[in-house]
Amino acid sequence: MHDRLPPPPPATRAASPSGEPLAGGLKQRHLTMLGLGGVIGAGLFVGSGAGIALAGPGIVVSYLIAGVLAMCVMRMLGEMSTAMPASGSFSVHAERALGRWAGFSVGWLYWFLLVVVLAVEATGAAQIANGWLPSVPQWAWVLVFMVVFTGANLAAVKNFGEFEFYFAALKVFAIVAFLVLGLLAIFGVLPDTGPAGLANLTGQGGFLPNGWQGVTSGVLAVIFAFGGLEVVTIAAAESDDPVRSVARAVRSAVFRILFFYVGSMAVIVTVLPWTAQKAGLSPYVTVLDAIGIPSAGQIMNIVVFVALLSALNANLYGSSRMVFSLAERGEAPKALLKVGGAGVPRRAVLASVAFGFVSVLLNLKWPDTVFLYMLNAVGAVLLFVWAMIAVSQLRLRPRIEREAPERLVLRMWLFPGLTWATLAAIATVFVLMLTDDAARPQLLWSLGATALVLAVAGVRELRARRV
Repeated sequence: MHDRLPPPPPATRAASPSGEPLAGGLKQRHLTMLGLGGVIGAGLFVGSGAGIALAGPGIVVSYLIAGVLAMCVMRMLGEMSTAMPASGSFSVHAERALGRWAGFSVGWLYWFLLVVVLAVEATGAAQIANGWLPSVPQWAWVLVFMVVFTGANLAAVKNFGEFEFYFAALKVFAIVAFLVLGLLAIFGVLPDTGPAGLANLTGQGGFLPNGWQGVTSGVLAVIFAFGGLEVVTIAAAESDDPVRSVARAVRSAVFRILFFYVGSMAVIVTVLPWTAQKAGLSPYVTVLDAIGIPSAGQIMNIVVFVALLSALNANLYGSSRMVFSLAERGEAPKALLKVGGAGVPRRAVLASVAFGFVSVLLNLKWPDTVFLYMLNAVGAVLLFVWAMIAVSQLRLRPRIEREAPERLVLRMWLFPGLTWATLAAIATVFVLMLTDDAARPQLLWSLGATALVLAVAGVRELRARRV
């Protein structure tokens, strides 16, 4: 375990903090937009329909609960990342707080999560593109996407930042436009529409048609849509001013994202009865169709397509930096430390995209067997990562206050009480998943994967002590 804090990085630099041979290049606007748009993905635009079916108008409460939990985790992560910026982010923090086994476990589990989910995003984007151009097979679209984003990630890091800036800008614009149109519909300002009022919030069984059980089921359905914010703190290590960049990105992101998620859900269940949502169809499309927006389905297809490509790009970046950080700390093959002329860990990028491509092939060939098992194995890993972030913050905060209090430019609210409350909430989600028939297999597979990685970490720890 690291007994003392690392030296602080310089405010501006040509290389990354802590002596890492990664080049800077990400600007404040890149990180701010990554923080805003990195978590706005297909899970919101499409997957939110499943949550509405479970909770009805109470989905607003479900998103509020899940959003507050994600916001607290990000605040903790932001606190540690401003004090100790590193490309390994929470994996490095876990190692400093708890020991090598913790950094190894959370780093490899998160890497595995990203490269498996990458397959879902590439396949989903290919399905949409295949619908537009059926003459091009789905596998060819996957190949194009993987090649394009591999190339972007092998070039200077600013290319990743530019891609994500414009992707995120489009997603944020889409959400804001939807909120404006929805509010106009609620107040009856749009042509040929009467005011929707608030009747749909209390009709069709009331605000909680399925009771609080529906709300808790809704939380399980939507909580994983908040995954992705963590990449901001990974990327901050390659910014020109990592301390200020991550602090600003976290501050600007958490409240606005909560507003986007909760606000759009409130609009959806206010404009239309929750029972009007159709299975398999984005609730955003249903609302836009109802208020008379032409070609609403195609508009949302474009937005979802961009959201999937954005997530693919961010996951490829995050996975390459995580495995590079693991290699830097001796937890992954040293060969992955090779850095190109642009300061990019090219072998780490290629290793991540190679495994990601294998995941894509498994998804195309055996979506209901082999790949389903892999997807289940990472289904609850995000919660494990969040729990480790909370535990690490509990351990590191007193150390930072004791050794370098000036580095606490971003502080977790109501420490330590709110950190403990966040841990309790994460534990509650685990219990809810265990008691939910649909979520239980995912949790058990994920616990199995986590146990396997922890066992490997334990064996490595024992061998290290014998040497």
